[in-house]
Amino acid sequence: MQKRDMTMKKLLFTSTLLASVALASMAQAQNAPWDMGQPLVGKDANTFMVRLRAIGMTPEDSSSSISKIGGTVGATATAAPELDFSYFFTENIAAELIASTMKSTVSANNTAVGTFNVGTAWVLPPTLTVQYHFMPKSAFSPYIGAGLNITWFYATQAQYPVTHYSIGNQIGPALQIGFDYNVTGHWFLNMDVKQIFLNVSSHVDALGTTVKAHDAMNPLVVGLGVGYRF
Repeated sequence: MQKRDMTMKKLLFTSTLLASVALASMAQAQNAPWDMGQPLVGKDANTFMVRLRAIGMTPEDSSSSISKIGGTVGATATAAPELDFSYFFTENIAAELIASTMKSTVSANNTAVGTFNVGTAWVLPPTLTVQYHFMPKSAFSPYIGAGLNITWFYATQAQYPVTHYSIGNQIGPALQIGFDYNVTGHWFLNMDVKQIFLNVSSHVDALGTTVKAHDAMNPLVVGLGVGYRF
């Protein structure tokens, strides 16, 4: 499972980089950007941008451990829709808040009693970042960002042999890189990558005992979508 998730993580990251390079080359090669009949608006101070993305989240699951029975923790990669809101303080500097929720399956791997699914959990990971946008008036405008992630786990559901488990809510830093491409008028294409640094602790009741688990989940979140600048 970990090998499959790491492979997916590498594929998502590679595809993002390739798409970024391709669009940058297209933007430089064209004498005029795509207008589709409407002048491009670029990015400007005191404006809002709303984006709707499809995101894929791939946990890294490094440095994980389980007390008493040994083994490691694993969480499945998952996909979900995501909505984000950005406010531009200047044409270069903006703050972004994302809203999304997704369901993941948690497993205990290579323990003294074997490998088994612990259960499922819903994840709510609002993330606030401050961004710097390069070339805000160009059709192709990349950006970088850094901020804070707060992750809530809710609606956990145990699977046999687990009778109950809980996951603690966590706060961690986040790094971001992405780009917007002003296709026409106020409409943009967007691709975005976030690396979230997240250490998770949980309590699991199974087989008549309680164990504690720790996991450096550190998910990579890759998104692709559209945006509208007001």
